[in-house]
Amino acid sequence: MHPRYEIEREYAARVQGRLGPEALEKLRRGVQLDDGIAAFSSLTEMEGREGTGSNRWYRVALREGRNREVRRLFEAVGARVSRLVRLRYGPVELPRDLPPGGWREMRNPVILQKL
Repeated sequence: MHPRYEIEREYAARVQGRLGPEALEKLRRGVQLDDGIAAFSSLTEMEGREGTGSNRWYRVALREGRNREVRRLFEAVGARVSRLVRLRYGPVELPRDLPPGGWREMRNPVILQKL
């Protein structure tokens, strides 16, 4: 799980407020954090998952996974993350029909060997 292995992680992030085009572009290009420059490898507003009130959901991916990196990136452009869900870690994706707190045993040894 160390950042040096650059395994892509994908998250759903609920952000208070809607980000403007300028903020989205900064997050894609990179912003300066305390521990260096960081950027999302992909960033899209999530379709079909409307936030309540002023909240918006974004699907983001990054390759480093530094400490609280997703939250710090959004904070760097003046946004606050109110909910964060990891959707994917490398080739392992969270099943869409898995209930909160639920689990399933992984049965594909090929995926496990790649990690």
